[in-house]
Amino acid sequence: MILRTVTDEDLPIFFEHQRDPEALRMAAFQSRERDAFMTHWRTNVLRPENLSRTIVVGGVVVGNIGSWEQDAKRLVGYWIGREHWGKGIATRALSEFLALERTRPLNAWVASHNAGSIRVLEKCGFQAVIGGNQVHEDGMTEVLMQLA
Repeated sequence: MILRTVTDEDLPIFFEHQRDPEALRMAAFQSRERDAFMTHWRTNVLRPENLSRTIVVGGVVVGNIGSWEQDAKRLVGYWIGREHWGKGIATRALSEFLALERTRPLNAWVASHNAGSIRVLEKCGFQAVIGGNQVHEDGMTEVLMQLA
């Protein structure tokens, strides 16, 4: 596995990953249209103060991982293409990324029904923050996980 700098050629792959209906359900995330997605990545995600990496396994781009500031918290997030789920990639990528992103505490919001992602975070040392749950208007609950 390699975590490398994101290139423009990666963005169409990331775009397709975030269109997958099952991945969207697991992440409790709304897909963006192509132009909005590209603009978001180029103007928000790829800012110098953020840390963004492409996850490559066997020469294939399988996802992305990154960290950013939001609401006075340093957050981490990752997205693995569904065809690569269940192979330990997210856990390995997060573990390697934590050597690059040294800010602590480091936080992650995760949909409470996303047991796989919660397990990835736990394997990498994150713990649920007591009282850190967020309930959205649609009834979806997110758990705040933190690495101290």
